[in-house]
Amino acid sequence: MKRKKLWLALSAFMVLATAGGTFAWLELKRYSRTPAGEETSERSFAVEPGEALVSIARRLEAQGLIRSALGFRWLARLEEAERRIQAGEYALSPSLSPREILSRFLHGRVRLYRLTIPEGWTIPQIAAVVEKTGLAPAEEFVALARDPALAKKLGIPADSLEGYLFPETYFFPRGAGVRRILQTMVERFHAAYPPEWDEQASRLGLSRHEAVTLASIIEKETGDPAERPLIAAVFHNRLKRGMRLETDPTVIYGLGDFDGNLTRRHLETPTPYNTYLIRGLPPGPIANPGKASLHAALFPAPTPFLYFVSRNDGTHHFSTTYEEHQRAVRFYQRGEGQAPATREASRF
Repeated sequence: MKRKKLWLALSAFMVLATAGGTFAWLELKRYSRTPAGEETSERSFAVEPGEALVSIARRLEAQGLIRSALGFRWLARLEEAERRIQAGEYALSPSLSPREILSRFLHGRVRLYRLTIPEGWTIPQIAAVVEKTGLAPAEEFVALARDPALAKKLGIPADSLEGYLFPETYFFPRGAGVRRILQTMVERFHAAYPPEWDEQASRLGLSRHEAVTLASIIEKETGDPAERPLIAAVFHNRLKRGMRLETDPTVIYGLGDFDGNLTRRHLETPTPYNTYLIRGLPPGPIANPGKASLHAALFPAPTPFLYFVSRNDGTHHFSTTYEEHQRAVRFYQRGEGQAPATREASRF
């Protein structure tokens, strides 16, 4: 009789325990799918390296991102996720369910910051936007971008990465670090510069570094894509004849601290980048060119032009002779005389 009563008691306990366990499991399942609220605006939530699950859960609850810290801890343990949560900065909102939040932690879907680099920007300009985006201090970016050891490690034949930070839109997580950002930009340059372009550069008597240097000057000289091959032709023609390039952007780059007003004194100031005084190309790029300017530098238009002058509308007038060029200068820059005839590019 006693043995029968004990068996009945144990059976009842097992039924209750099973029912309780089933109820708890169903409640946890419901919790995992239920967002804390309807607000969809995202906020930043950082998981620190080595941070304990209990701390993460408490902060999630305190910020209104989940309803229950205890429920989140049980969910993480059920998924055996406690040691697999990845550190980083995440963009979370109360409209995400606890399971969705946990999934982001487990897959490392950290918040990414958009970094857009326009064609023709210099290292300091890129550094300023990197800092503004919150990815790294500008000073640190400039210092590492001009580190000869890093340039060598990344396969750049120069003491600086100027010219090789490819203009594009990138996405980086906070904490990516300057080295990773620079490496990504240089890798993108290598991907955009096909191996056959080195053969073309060699046919033109240029090294890759010289081709990039020329492309950077072309990039700074015109904002009109259609003019790039013509600008390139002028520079190639002048180089072949031993003429100085006499291009303002190189002078400005060599000055470093430029107030925006280019004067005769600047043109007479000796620097390695003053192409009014030196012959040939400057020692390195003066900006970071895009693919179109790189292509133009290697595939110039077949034209005998040796000069160009701004029309003050974003385009240029091209000339073959110095006399023709002077007439264009007088008309477009001084408002004197008649407009010179515009000639189409012609083959040699």
